[in-house]
Amino acid sequence: MKKALVKEESGELVETPVMSSITIDCVVFGFENGSLEILLVKHGRGIRKGEWGLPGGWIKEEEGIDAAAHRLLRELTGLDNIYLEQLKAFGDPQRFPVGRVITIGYNALIKREDYNVKAGFTASEAKWFKIKEIPDLIYDHNQILDYSLKRLRRRVRQAPIGFNLLPEKFTLLQLMQLYEEILDIEMDKPNFRRKILRMKLLVDLNEKQKDVSHRAAKLYQFDNTIYQKLTEKGFSFEF
Repeated sequence: MKKALVKEESGELVETPVMSSITIDCVVFGFENGSLEILLVKHGRGIRKGEWGLPGGWIKEEEGIDAAAHRLLRELTGLDNIYLEQLKAFGDPQRFPVGRVITIGYNALIKREDYNVKAGFTASEAKWFKIKEIPDLIYDHNQILDYSLKRLRRRVRQAPIGFNLLPEKFTLLQLMQLYEEILDIEMDKPNFRRKILRMKLLVDLNEKQKDVSHRAAKLYQFDNTIYQKLTEKGFSFEF
């Protein structure tokens, strides 16, 4: 029986029976100042002390995998009550140096402004990194991140995703920058504007930005009914 440090409700770290060959790792995307970002943690103990990786860890023996993903993310980063979607299992025989361990990947898209990140449990630091400035991560975490990013790029062409990443009120430029960051391409602004507005996905709020040094742009928000319909039915959007 394998035991690992687990944080109790009292906050105490105790050795608890855990699954010996399966773990959880979470890819959390955010969007800030025109940049797509990923949340990483620095290990504060163990064989990877001082190195960066995805938030994750061991599953308690009596714990469901979804519950484990939420618990680990909450304990390591302070994030709670977010929607986590399962990616797939990653099981290369050499992915973990001291034995065969399969990890189940999860991902999430969150509005950074809605959450305060705070390192805890076995993490000494929790920090947002721009997607183009990701350091070398532990184990196969760079591969897990790459898989999640490719999946996000497929989804953005088939269903709206900005609801989870943009503020409630946003400009067309902010929306275009989000798509540019995810797809890693440069878009034609008039063409993007024309295609997005044609979808009737956005509501013109008849408001403009405030307290900006440049010319204030119009603000929009998503039409929730259309957003949910397109999320369920999908679409084919070529930029």
